[in-house]
Parts: sequence; structure tokens; C-alpha cells
Amino acid sequence: MLILLWGIPEETPLAAVYWELTDLGVPTVFLDQRDILETEIELSVGDLHLVQGQIRTRHQKIDLDAITAVYLRPYDSRRLPQIVAAGVDSPAFKHAIASDDALMCWSEITPALVINRPSAMAPNGCKPYQLKQIRSLGFNVPDTLVTTDPNAVQAFWEQHGEIIYKSVSGIRSKVSRLGSEHLERLKNVSWCPTQFQQYIPGRDYRVHVVGTEVFASEVISQADDYRYAGQEDESTEIRACSIPHELEERCRVLAKAIQLPLCGIDLRQTPEGEWYCFEVNPSPGFTFYQQFTNQPISGAIANLLAGRNHQPSQEVENPVALTQRGKTTQVLHI
Repeated sequence: MLILLWGIPEETPLAAVYWELTDLGVPTVFLDQRDILETEIELSVGDLHLVQGQIRTRHQKIDLDAITAVYLRPYDSRRLPQIVAAGVDSPAFKHAIASDDALMCWSEITPALVINRPSAMAPNGCKPYQLKQIRSLGFNVPDTLVTTDPNAVQAFWEQHGEIIYKSVSGIRSKVSRLGSEHLERLKNVSWCPTQFQQYIPGRDYRVHVVGTEVFASEVISQADDYRYAGQEDESTEIRACSIPHELEERCRVLAKAIQLPLCGIDLRQTPEGEWYCFEVNPSPGFTFYQQFTNQPISGAIANLLAGRNHQPSQEVENPVALTQRGKTTQVLHI
């Protein structure tokens, strides 16, 4: 057994899982993204369609076929200070892109448990598509409009009375309610596709699913986006809670259906008792909630990586192996 963590060691969720694995005595290696210019990657696909390879840094050599589980929280390596300083036409920049691509490709085809595979995380990059997934699995979702037409926004606003707007992509953005002060800027949507949603009143809940374990947190805040409550002179209280068994099971089904062994599901319960799902975060910053609730989320992730917690199956159809037959071998050096 060997666990691979990839990202920045000081990044809080990764650090929390690392210390849990250390306490469990599970062999773990950390691939520090900041060492990318000293990192060499070799991948090969050959007989029996096995994917093998090595990662070599100035500190260590990692045999990828020995890895049994992976926890991925990498940044875009192109944004690392040394890569930005080198410039987009530099060998360093090209090396960073190739290294990220190689490791992402490997994480798609390795038989190891991956938290989470890039293909499973991809729908978060298009929020309307992810909402369609969520709705198909039995959750209520708010009425949604993505448009560059100010008149369409006006009609949608009149239809629902209160609406919010946020980014269409997976890049974090602040959720804000549309008000009269936005009328002058409404024409700006002509230049940028924007997502508008029916405003759903009620209380927020964050549900973390780890394998088959479920950790629910209740969020008490008057802010439109409790993550930025301080900017609105509002307070936020987060506490552990329980949710109805049927809803808990539906969260498990959702996570398994979209192949995310770890995810953060954002819910809201209306004053009438209806539950809505807004989105599923495939790389949740769970430590923000854990610090308030003392829920053992990082321990559950460590146990999942170590095979000590039941995990949903990850079906892997190796796209490279499908084209390889006989004794043909392809090798990629980065």
C-alpha cells in the first residue's frame, strides 16, 4: 500500500489528510507542486494494458504502479511564481504544462483509487450542465437562466421576483442577489455569459460525502453567500447536524452516480421544508467546516484512501490501452 498526495503541502485539506495518514501509519508520499521544474515523469503502456511509470524529483523516486490511492488537489502549475516569472514561451512553462497533463492523464487510467478523477470533476466547470445532472438524480434545483441578453434577464427577474447571479464556470465566485443598483450594469451581460437563478429562501447546509460516510453541517447566516458574510457585515455560524435519512441516502446516490468518492454538496431547506441542491463541489475545502464542527472528515478521507472505509467503485476504461495490442509500448517522458 502506498498513498500519493499531489499539491502544495501547506494547503489545509491536503495537510490535514497527510497527518491523518501519518497517524494511521499508512505509507504516504507527497508530490510537492513547487518542485515541478525538478520533476521528471515517465509513463508507459504495454503488455496486459498496464500503465506503469515513475516520478522522479530531487528528493524521491515514486513508482506509479505501486500507488494504491491518490488524493489530488493541484493548482494550475502555470500559476506557480517560478513559472509565471519564466514566461509563456519558456521551457519551464512548457514543462509545467506537460507535467500537469501527464499526471492528469495517469490519474484517469490508473487502477488506483483516485480522489477525484479529473473527468468526474469536469462537470463542475459548467454549472448548468452539473445542475442537469443533479436534477436527473431527484433533487430540486432553482430555475436557471444563462444569457447574454439583458432583456431576457429582465423578464426572468420579473417572473421570479428575486434572483441571484454567479459565475457559469467552476471558478469560485460570490453569489449575489440582483437589486435595483444593478440596473445600470445589466447591459454588461451582453459581453459575458452570466448565470442567473431563482432566489430560494431558507437555510444552507453543506453535506460532505466521503465514500459512504455523510457529514452534514448547518450554516446559519443572513448573507446571500455565507462564505463572504464579513463583507456584508453579517455573521456566520456553522455547526454539525443531522439531515433526514432519505436525503442523506440521496446524497450518497448523487456522489456515487457522478463518480466522486469525495464531494461537498450544497443544499438549502426552504421555510416550507423543501430541499434544493445548488451544486456539488468535487474538491471541497472541507477543513473550513471541520474547524467549526469537529467532524472527522479528514480522518474519513484518510481511511478511504487506506482502504479502511467502503468506497464506491471507480470504473476505469483505459483510453490508451484500448489502442494498444500485443507487445506495443508507448513511453512518455516529461
